[in-house]
Amino acid sequence: MDRVILHSDMNNCYASIELLHHPELRGRPLAVGGDPEARHGIVLAKDKLAKKAGVKTGMALWQAREVCPEIQFVPPHMDLYLRFSRLAHEIYGEYTDKQEAFGVDESWLDVTDSCSLKGDGMTIAAEISRRIKFELGITVSIGVSWNKIFAKLGSDYKKPDAITEISKQNYRHIVWPLPAEDLLFVGPATKRKLRDYGIRTIGHLAEADPGILSRRLGKMAYILHAFANGEDQTPVSRENTSAPIKSIGNSTTTPRDLVNESDVAIVVYLLAESVAARLRDNHFKGDVVEISVRDKDLYSFTRQHKISMPTNITSEIAAVAMKLFRESYKWEKPIRSMGVRVSDLVLEDCPIQLDLFISQEQREKQHRVDVAVDTIRRRFGFYAIQRGLMYTDRKLAALNAKEDNVVHPHGYMERGNRTGAYAG
Repeated sequence: MDRVILHSDMNNCYASIELLHHPELRGRPLAVGGDPEARHGIVLAKDKLAKKAGVKTGMALWQAREVCPEIQFVPPHMDLYLRFSRLAHEIYGEYTDKQEAFGVDESWLDVTDSCSLKGDGMTIAAEISRRIKFELGITVSIGVSWNKIFAKLGSDYKKPDAITEISKQNYRHIVWPLPAEDLLFVGPATKRKLRDYGIRTIGHLAEADPGILSRRLGKMAYILHAFANGEDQTPVSRENTSAPIKSIGNSTTTPRDLVNESDVAIVVYLLAESVAARLRDNHFKGDVVEISVRDKDLYSFTRQHKISMPTNITSEIAAVAMKLFRESYKWEKPIRSMGVRVSDLVLEDCPIQLDLFISQEQREKQHRVDVAVDTIRRRFGFYAIQRGLMYTDRKLAALNAKEDNVVHPHGYMERGNRTGAYAG
């Protein structure tokens, strides 16, 4: 029996969620990204009107304004997008426990075992689509196929709010005429190499000799050839531990230059509080802590350290960040900006290997204290409760780092799905 794989893609995810919460913005082109007031940054997402006007993801805000003078910008609210992602996964979970996130807004679902109870793949896709629209107020495009690669092509084939089935009977008609770069992992460099062989469509790739292509593409030639012929056997992972994003981090340019370790400690704890609170808000933990430092002459560096157990505890993150700083910075110049990031994220309730030399009881107490602080701040504001350290310099402590965040989605080949090297 063939598998039944769905790929669900939230249409214009960030922009759609912003418009849902700000209906007054409807009717004019909208883009999410950067800092509109400071007029810097890039477009992270755009709505249909902005896309129609020529705005593209990755454009600088000023470029988007040149292309579309009437565009309106809104800053990203990643916590809100992650909340919608979780709500969507709760809906998906009623059809399968095999859910594999591909970023915040996309997921593969293996519904093979549900078909006897819920109907065929198209029936399940239609039901999920209706529920997402009714319960969340946004739309999804869904691809239905017997493998992950074609399911994703199906969700991209027709947008927005559409369902496309790519079957063994119709894939040559639907998939093979598509440009080769529409296939997952055919990036600009691979596209150029394929064109050197006269390969412009997925069909050309499917019918090509992978042995010849491997002279330029290496083993990725065999993988892409298999993908083009619908021979992807990669399983849909049970999404019960990995997070839909790679990392959560904050950075800030400080109100004044940092001239000693006490100054750095204030900023590091502020950033660690922000990162840890976001991790807890979204039920994540991570086991890699990274710092970034830039001095007043704009020289910068990053350092990271892998810890023994995933964490979302403020004091643990701050302690590792300070250790990295002490080992890496020699105080040749004052510091202008700093960042703290936690990566290799997993879900908060995933099982972990305990460390005999670390008190779990003490860690749980620290976690409960952090949760209590989160609750107080949600109710009474960020400055309602602060560490004593913050009172040593009120100017530096005035930063509310939680207003900024950086997140990164994880990719298809990660978490046990590697079948070859990425071909850019």
